[in-house]
Amino acid sequence: MRQTTWRYFLTSGCAGLAMLGAPVSAQEPGTPAAAAAPSTATAANAPTADAPASDLQKKVSEQGERIDAMRSQISAQMEQLDAMKRALAQQEADYQALRHAVGMDVLDKQRAGSIAAGGPGASALPMPAGDAVAANAPSTDQAQGQQAVGQAPKQDTRPPEVAPIFQQPGVLTPKGKVIIEPAYQFGYSSLDRVALVGYTVIPAILIGLIDARQVKDTTQIGWLTARYGITNRMEVEVRVPYVYAHQDTISREIFTGSATDNAFGSSGHGLGDVEATLRYQLNVGGPDKAYYVGWLRVKSRTGTDPFEVTTDCVHRCVENVIDEVDLSATGTGLPLEQPTGTGFWSIQPGVTWLYPTDPVVFFGNLSYLYNVPRDNLTRKILLGGTESLGKVKEGDIADVSIGMGISLNEKASFSIGYDQSFVGVTKQNGQTVPGSVKTVLGTLLIGGSWRFSDKRTLNFTLGVGVTRDTPDATVTVRVPMML
Repeated sequence: MRQTTWRYFLTSGCAGLAMLGAPVSAQEPGTPAAAAAPSTATAANAPTADAPASDLQKKVSEQGERIDAMRSQISAQMEQLDAMKRALAQQEADYQALRHAVGMDVLDKQRAGSIAAGGPGASALPMPAGDAVAANAPSTDQAQGQQAVGQAPKQDTRPPEVAPIFQQPGVLTPKGKVIIEPAYQFGYSSLDRVALVGYTVIPAILIGLIDARQVKDTTQIGWLTARYGITNRMEVEVRVPYVYAHQDTISREIFTGSATDNAFGSSGHGLGDVEATLRYQLNVGGPDKAYYVGWLRVKSRTGTDPFEVTTDCVHRCVENVIDEVDLSATGTGLPLEQPTGTGFWSIQPGVTWLYPTDPVVFFGNLSYLYNVPRDNLTRKILLGGTESLGKVKEGDIADVSIGMGISLNEKASFSIGYDQSFVGVTKQNGQTVPGSVKTVLGTLLIGGSWRFSDKRTLNFTLGVGVTRDTPDATVTVRVPMML
């Protein structure tokens, strides 16, 4: 029994020593089993350690991409904001300039008339508000390579357009453009004239001839005008007219034993006097600021002049009517053919002004026409050869006109004005021609304009004579067309 008990204790002791030696041997580096155990544990735990690190790196990368996208978006928004600031600054500058130009008037009180007076560059729309500027600002996709929104249009320096009623227009042709203007004019005048040929013994007693005449003139002129814009402020014009003129004279010589009226008619047609005009805009006007256009017109004598036609001194000249009075031929005969030109070269400088102010445009002309004298002139006499006239200087003409125009809508406009000319006397060989006196011609002008398109307009003008020497009525129709 003792042996059994002793054997039991030995066995237990050995087992205990074995259990105590296992941890110690596990800590020794040289033991293969100890090296293999950690490797096995590490391999078992590797998947669970690497998985959280990979997810974290992926999240960091995605977050970086979001930050870069937000930075790009912020940069685009900053560019958009800068563009909006520039647009707002430009609008504020234009607003201040406009307020200064209109004299601090409220902009929303502008009428259509001021828009028409402002010329083609004016706009009937109000100034855009801040929201409108923001709405028109470039988007993020349009921020690159495009012009900033809100840039002010180029200022139009041309004078405002009005219905033209005078011969000289105020609006110049744009640079490089050509305007062709066919036109037609009809004029009619009737004049009663009494000629006293003789001498007076006492008041109311005349020894000689009383010639009472009624003269009716009808003139039709068709012309073609071409204008070319050399620059935006300079143009040249050439006008070629074709003239048809007819004159009827009804007269009765009193104290000649005849109780019937004598009728004498003559007509003529052909090329008129070709003329050329150069115009230049002297300044840059604007609302409540006048425009000035200087011009120089040169008129030729290409038409048939009064000295080339034959004068009828057989039927109309007064020759020794009364035997007791020594009366020779007085040269009061009428031409057998009506001339189509004046017979003199002319130079006419002038200036045209326009003053736009809401809702009308005031305009006018001031000019002086100088007729170049001619020497060694002769006149054809029927059955009498030629008559030497010597040097003849036709009277100069000073002209002044004024008018006002208003725009009814975007297509129609209306103008009214007055033109007055002061005609000097005609001189022959330095002496005033008998019967030649200073004459005043006054014409009331009413005109309208209808715009078919930006390149075609119809203009109509009615002239009514307010003095006896002025044509009773003149009707002019013009159709300027831009090519």
